[in-house]
Amino acid sequence: MSLQDRVVFITGASRGVGKACALAAARAGAHVVVAAKTTEPHPKLPGTIHETAREVEALGRRALPLKLDVRDADACAAAIEATVAEFGRIDALVNNAGALWWADVVKTPMKRFDLIMGVNVRAAFALSQAALPHMIKAGYGRIVMMSPPVAADAVAHHGAYAVSKFGMTMIARAIADEHREHGISANALWPATLIESSATEVFLSGVDRSLWRKADVLADATVLLLQQEPSAYSGAALIDEDLLRAAGVTDFAKYRLVPDKEPPPFRFKDIPPLSA
Repeated sequence: MSLQDRVVFITGASRGVGKACALAAARAGAHVVVAAKTTEPHPKLPGTIHETAREVEALGRRALPLKLDVRDADACAAAIEATVAEFGRIDALVNNAGALWWADVVKTPMKRFDLIMGVNVRAAFALSQAALPHMIKAGYGRIVMMSPPVAADAVAHHGAYAVSKFGMTMIARAIADEHREHGISANALWPATLIESSATEVFLSGVDRSLWRKADVLADATVLLLQQEPSAYSGAALIDEDLLRAAGVTDFAKYRLVPDKEPPPFRFKDIPPLSA
């Protein structure tokens, strides 16, 4: 299914995976809502919503940069309404914005727990809830959660993060089952390898970069998923490489961060805890 002139709302789109998704969607013909907190250049972090918007527009697509703190449910609802006011529709929602914290339960302050829950699972729920009535009315919608397949063996040393990310996956399944008859699909999508981003640069600074792929691999998988018929994958928790290979992609060398080294697969539980 074509993304031509579809409207795709992407959180965390000022940099990293979110920005890569925004540009990939624009190249596929979509107009993009660039939602994130960063509006002015940051001395330590690349990108702003306006920079991403300009790059989307340079590809010939319309862009709507929206400053958004995804922890604010009212702001999330207002952002969806601003999207519909601007474009007359919202066709897809990519819940990409995320907060990281990999530590044991006893080493996770409640303030950090609340942040992880607010940015990850609560924000994804609030944005999906706000977007769904418009998608139901249109009889069309795609929702993607950047979250992994649920795996019980991944919880140790990642308790708060695991709960928040697995929660996103479960919300996707709920939406898929509740709204299949409305032409709406919902999925979780997760990378097969570590992915380069500002967050991983900080939290995994000591990890061999040959183990990483560029954010483009996850972005290409996201666009491919947005183009699927609802019945194809809806409700499933997917891995980017598996999805791309099923579509006939065989060249993954272009996604390598270190050109002459192919990153091995990693599992959620392989992420080293911050307490290690």
